[in-house]
Amino acid sequence: MNFVASDMRSGSPVNQMVIDQSPAETAEEHRLSVIQQYLRIALRWRYVIFGTTIACVMIGLIATLLMTPKYTAVVSVEISRDSSKVTDFQGVERETSVADQEFYQTQYGLLRSRILSERVATQLRVVDDPKFFEMFGKSDSRAAFQLVGNRYGAAGRDVRQRVAGEILLDHLDVSPTRLSRLVAVGFTSPDPSFSAKVANAWAVNFIQTNLERKVQATAYGRDLLQQQLGQLKERLDTSQRQLVAYASAQRIINLPAQSTGDGKTTSERPIVADDLAELNRALSQAIADRIQAEARYQQAGRSGASAEALRNQAINNLRQKRAELAADYQRLMTQFEPGYPAAKALQSQIDQLDRSIAREEGRVSGSLLAEYREAQGREQALQGKVDQLKGSYLDLRRRSIQYNIYQQEVDTNRALYDGLLQRFKEIGVAGGVGVNNISVVDPADVPQKPSSPRMFLNLAIALLVGLGLGAAIALALEQMDEAISDPTELQRRLGLPLLGSVPKVADGGTPKEALLDRKSELVDAYIAIQTNLAFTTEHGVPRTFAVTSTRPGEGKSTTALALATTLTRAKRKVILVDGDMRSPSVHHLGGVDHDHGLSNFLSGEENIAALTFPMSDLGFTAMSAGPIPPNAAELLTGTRLALLIERLLETYDHVVIDSPPVMGLADAPLIAGRVEGVIYAVESHGIRSSLVKTAIARLASANARIFGGVLTKFEARKAHYGYGYEYGYNYGRADETLTQR
Repeated sequence: MNFVASDMRSGSPVNQMVIDQSPAETAEEHRLSVIQQYLRIALRWRYVIFGTTIACVMIGLIATLLMTPKYTAVVSVEISRDSSKVTDFQGVERETSVADQEFYQTQYGLLRSRILSERVATQLRVVDDPKFFEMFGKSDSRAAFQLVGNRYGAAGRDVRQRVAGEILLDHLDVSPTRLSRLVAVGFTSPDPSFSAKVANAWAVNFIQTNLERKVQATAYGRDLLQQQLGQLKERLDTSQRQLVAYASAQRIINLPAQSTGDGKTTSERPIVADDLAELNRALSQAIADRIQAEARYQQAGRSGASAEALRNQAINNLRQKRAELAADYQRLMTQFEPGYPAAKALQSQIDQLDRSIAREEGRVSGSLLAEYREAQGREQALQGKVDQLKGSYLDLRRRSIQYNIYQQEVDTNRALYDGLLQRFKEIGVAGGVGVNNISVVDPADVPQKPSSPRMFLNLAIALLVGLGLGAAIALALEQMDEAISDPTELQRRLGLPLLGSVPKVADGGTPKEALLDRKSELVDAYIAIQTNLAFTTEHGVPRTFAVTSTRPGEGKSTTALALATTLTRAKRKVILVDGDMRSPSVHHLGGVDHDHGLSNFLSGEENIAALTFPMSDLGFTAMSAGPIPPNAAELLTGTRLALLIERLLETYDHVVIDSPPVMGLADAPLIAGRVEGVIYAVESHGIRSSLVKTAIARLASANARIFGGVLTKFEARKAHYGYGYEYGYNYGRADETLTQR
């Protein structure tokens, strides 16, 4: 911890303690200081908080004891999600999660419906029961008046029924169980049997009304679907007649749809399409046959020996026989000449066989040509038929556009009619079954103990309310209280550096007696103030300073006396000047009169020694205020005060001036302008902070430097600041030793 002092010429308070800390540590200390401040407020106004809390607890206890016991009966109901579809079309229902949420919220709303409450009231016959209204504090209501004046009147009964339903609703509680389909329905009344009766009747009537709504919804849906079925049947008949009339006029003949072997159904198709398909397949086969015949014919014409000739048995026999004769001829040629008769005979046979083979091959080639031409003719005939059917089919397609439109309308009407007819049958079956999706899980039993008032809960609430109200009152009183109660407020409210706090002198003692006792708390406190004062200037304790306050009686004279004493004990030569020429007090401490003093010098007297007197018991010299002048401010406006201080500093180390109070007088600002600075005394719990601020502002306007504030008459236990003045003798001696150094 470092005490940082600024230059005297800066004119700003310098008695501030600066601690080198990081921003995080500073924020933490600020948070702790705020907590400590609230704790201080709580301790200061603890009796207010305690009294308010006790009062609230007593009020809560009395109110709880005066309350009529009430009993709550609870019935557990399960509500299941059911389907509410009227048609089987996709895209009609919302998402499941949204639909479920809306469904259950709707059911909770139905449980609290006015119709259901009036129905329960009618069933339990509480509409004509005056005890029911008296039970719930409605004896003076309009319903009771109608009950007495017009017991069986229709208008009066309607009013009673409505009021009875409102009473039941006001005492009903619907509590859904989270993440489940269970709902707890509770009813509270002063009569436990009546509570159980109402809760069970409520569940039963809710189930009955649910079934009734389903029957009504089914009947409505059935009637609506029956009307729609009649309309769709008429539209279907009209569209079918329109389709048949158009087909007859355009001579459109279609084959009906057929079922295939794999379970599929073919669509309706025209006859021309089937004929065209068949002829197209025949044309494709004819083209293939013609291509094959043409290939065989062209092959035979190129090589002279077609595949058909090679497969011909007669040609093959002739070729085999020729090959044998050619072999015999070659054997003869190895021995004889070609003119040899036997060789010539063989050659003649071979030639004959060649001619036979050629004739057979020619016959085969002729058959291939005939086959090719026959295939070509069949292809051309089929092509003509296909072209003719294509034209007919295209014409049919043009004429079938409107036919298809009529056919689609017929199919759509038939699908709608079949779907609504099926749904109509399902609704008829469902309406007869009457499935209920609401059931009672646990019926309500007669409660054995009251649900309210709850003593401990009410007392706990009263305790919390009392604490909160007491804290609010304490904060309000703290805001309204402008008194300076502890040292922290001196800094927080006034912005003055804290030089120290001085304890209040015990009853029966005087400040002078306390100062003579070097072990007293008062001495220790002023030694600490002197120590802090040493850091306010560059040369240590200011050589000249004044002690002032806002008003008389705040301890400024005691502070001036004590500081003069502590400085004297620190081996300094000190003179105490009584600057309060309106209400002098220093001469009383010295046991002298004030016939000679400050006012004499300010009036022109030059002998300072004659104006002073010794304070032998305290060890320093003092100067009284002198005779009370007619106007002290006029004496202080001159240069004589500055001259006096200058001449006193030639003899003394420190000049301490007991200045008059600031408020209402011009003396204090005038004195403050002639010294190095001012020490401001503030009485603890004795003056409003607004007055102190005004006084400080007056000093600031006179360019007076304020070294800091001293909180006088401070009672640590009363302020609950957290420390006292039991420093001990050794601590005081240590501070005195530090001061001497």
